[in-house]
Amino acid sequence: MQKAYFYQDTVDTEKSFKYLVSTPENFDREKEQLPLIVFLHGAGERGDDVDLVKVHGVPRFFDKESPVRAVTLSPQCKYDMVWNSQVYAVKRLIDKVADEYNVDKDRISITGISMGGFGTWEMGVTFPGYFSALAPICGGGMSWRAPCIGKTPVWAFHGDMDDCVEPMYSEVMVNSINRAGGNAKLTIYKGVYHDAWVNAYEKEDLFNWLIEQKR
Repeated sequence: MQKAYFYQDTVDTEKSFKYLVSTPENFDREKEQLPLIVFLHGAGERGDDVDLVKVHGVPRFFDKESPVRAVTLSPQCKYDMVWNSQVYAVKRLIDKVADEYNVDKDRISITGISMGGFGTWEMGVTFPGYFSALAPICGGGMSWRAPCIGKTPVWAFHGDMDDCVEPMYSEVMVNSINRAGGNAKLTIYKGVYHDAWVNAYEKEDLFNWLIEQKR
């Protein structure tokens, strides 16, 4: 079951999000602590129509029936914003939803596509030790900050033909983490352009991998 909500940030009052939350069938927050998967969408799904967020990724797969037993959170970015400039407000929204749904705070993971892939990296380096796992897709970041992620498991994805965000953006982040003794892996899809999330979410056991990781 997936429902839409609105969040007005209490610290930075200029920040607000429409967002989707999904819960599995027969979920009882009083009796069960589930993992939380956070999803950050791409630039094409920005706006005021939260149904756009269901086009790709986590909310698409969790809209009717949960493929794994987890709570999911999918906020929507406004037209004139990007995720990288809103990390603190997003973090406060995650904390709010985690409390409301009694999630297992040792199993809060984050994944995102394109602009959301960049946002996933940025959330990881800004809040080291907070997430149990990161799965950025077609994203990138400041490689000199990547070691901040520490040993948090990272599984990144990219298409080798991506001409929108070149695969080197993922490569330098993963390499930087591993050189610092971290735990990152990268899957490159041959012949795939700027839509590696199709393979990542549909052909990999990514959802199970996310909920199996523990902080």
